[in-house]
Amino acid sequence: MTDRLYYHDSFLYDFDAEVREAANDPRPSVILDRTAFYPTSGGQIFDTGAISIGGAEHKVTEVADTEDGRIVHYLEAHVDLKPGARVHGQIDAARRRDHMQQHSGQHVLSAAFVRLFNMPTVSFHMGDDYCSIDLDTGDLSKTQIEQAERLANEIILENRPVEIRFVTRDEAANLGLRKLPPAERDQLRIVDIRDLDLSACGGTHVNQTGQIGCILLRKVEKVRQSWRVEFIAGQRAVATARRDFTTLTEAGSLFSAHIYDVPPQIRKSLDEIRSLRKQKEDTQEELAAAQAAAMLAEIPETSGRKVVVRTFSDRDMNSLKLLAQKLTRPASNVVALLAATSPQPSLVFAQSAGQKFDMGALMKQVMSAQGGRGGGSKDMAQGGLPSAEVVPNALEKALESLSS
Repeated sequence: MTDRLYYHDSFLYDFDAEVREAANDPRPSVILDRTAFYPTSGGQIFDTGAISIGGAEHKVTEVADTEDGRIVHYLEAHVDLKPGARVHGQIDAARRRDHMQQHSGQHVLSAAFVRLFNMPTVSFHMGDDYCSIDLDTGDLSKTQIEQAERLANEIILENRPVEIRFVTRDEAANLGLRKLPPAERDQLRIVDIRDLDLSACGGTHVNQTGQIGCILLRKVEKVRQSWRVEFIAGQRAVATARRDFTTLTEAGSLFSAHIYDVPPQIRKSLDEIRSLRKQKEDTQEELAAAQAAAMLAEIPETSGRKVVVRTFSDRDMNSLKLLAQKLTRPASNVVALLAATSPQPSLVFAQSAGQKFDMGALMKQVMSAQGGRGGGSKDMAQGGLPSAEVVPNALEKALESLSS
């Protein structure tokens, strides 16, 4: 087993060790007799840093546990290390401090939800951008979220000691742990936040709650039978708050408003956009109806029906479909073969209800011949063509099929 130095000192960033195993297949890796590198475990992600020997530095990109208790350090590139070699390890201190703030912050936050509302944490996740806890509760209100955040930050401000100790499983059963882990080992590592929380945990933690800095709750969502609360702590929270403030400030300047007035300004703008969209849709309806009437007026009736064949240089699919509807729905004897060459070469075939043709089958026939894709119902179909150059031929083939 690997001696886990971080168990005893989370602020240990440098250490010396001896190589036990080294490999390059399938990934460059090394196993040491002792290490301060934390492997992914218990919701906390791994440390990174470097392992050096004889002036050569090997970057550690991932750290993982093995089933037999050893810790594997995965390296960035090929390694030429032999068992027995002495090496020096160096942890990425900024990353380690961030992880300590997030993990200790999680303990404080989870304890706050238990103390205030008896909502236990059932899982913890630490990511590169945010952390989250899943709370075993059927409901979670905005007021409860704010109260838990406030209590957590009060505990941080009190700068309570965070102590690490090891106890037997029997001793742990009588300590009142927030959660007793499964019976996997006889000795448990206990993280004790004075007068707040006792938890069995193998992660890296601060020495005083004040070192967490602060906790900021972010997104809250219902996940199956639990509620997921996303949070950030420490310098990560400060950086996120700064980014949020910068974003709001820029948004406020666009509206010529204070940041606190941005939400009502956005609501006002959305209302105006919805109103303009409605006006646009009404105008498009009127224009399509007028265009359809003009087209039908100038097209003679042949064999009891009017066949409209038109190509437009700049219309999207929705515009073509709207015009097709205005051409075919008011009358009982219209067939419309419409096309657009841009922005996307498209076809819309439609007929008045009761006509004998099958627009869906016709569209598939034409598309198969032109290398496009499309389909639809008996009375209306649509499709996309590979290029504008094939549009005239596609319409010609469709018209020939109707005449045959």
